Amino acid sequence: MVKLLRNLLKSPMFVVGVSIFILTLLIAIFGPLFYHVDINARDIVAGPYAGSSADHLLGTDHLGRDYVSLLIAGLRSSLYVGLVAGVIATTIGVLIGLFGGFRGGWIDEVLNMLTNIFIVIPQFVILVLISSAVKDGRSLTLIGLIIGLTAWSWSARAVRAQASSLRSRDHIALARINGASTLTIVIKHVLPYLLSYVFMVFIMQVSSGILSEASISMIGLGPLDSTSLGIILNQAKDQGALSDGIWIAFLPATIIITLTVFALYLINTSMEGVFNPRLRK
Repeated sequence: MVKLLRNLLKSPMFVVGVSIFILTLLIAIFGPLFYHVDINARDIVAGPYAGSSADHLLGTDHLGRDYVSLLIAGLRSSLYVGLVAGVIATTIGVLIGLFGGFRGGWIDEVLNMLTNIFIVIPQFVILVLISSAVKDGRSLTLIGLIIGLTAWSWSARAVRAQASSLRSRDHIALARINGASTLTIVIKHVLPYLLSYVFMVFIMQVSSGILSEASISMIGLGPLDSTSLGIILNQAKDQGALSDGIWIAFLPATIIITLTVFALYLINTSMEGVFNPRLRK
């Protein structure tokens, strides 16, 4: 474990990615402790789209609300949706891919066919249809659940390929000879080999969840009970901030989304370079 961490710390991509992501986490978690966050308070004196000041570091939005407060609250919401979606999508994908790939036979064929169906159908279309159908009670948790239930397919296919390659290993055959059940073999002899791979899948699913939430919120189908980075972009679009050139209304949220997803991508790429011998220099 220590050797693995040392190898990861030798990668500039990993260090940069982790540093950026930790910074976003610190802002999301501890930001309200150092900056008064109130997304409902409106500054009538400053008015809409006020410039930077001592009271509002990045100005105000079209309702006179403090932008820094909106960004901190939006970052927390987006990270929460990404985490929920990542956990659900990774869990479903790993279970289906692991069970189908290891068992093989007709079970694998059925699960693989189900996976292919979800891969063929565009995820964004499903997200739009489901989100449109849910007109009331569209919460952050529900959005994360919907994203997770529609994003597991490529994880299942990737894990299935890894599990299939382990099925014929000598230690698996020895465990079968000793009378170990399929569940025991999967938990004790297969899953440990895939933990690093599963963690990389989880990272990418969190990244995908953040982007998916921003996408559907941008078109007005995001959560109704809170503010996210995608909702900030949607409000900027609806109020004509893009056409009027009010960059402060959309640029900070766009940068935060980009940096967060980019950081997760750097972490995943650097970990793949360490865990996959074929990619090592």
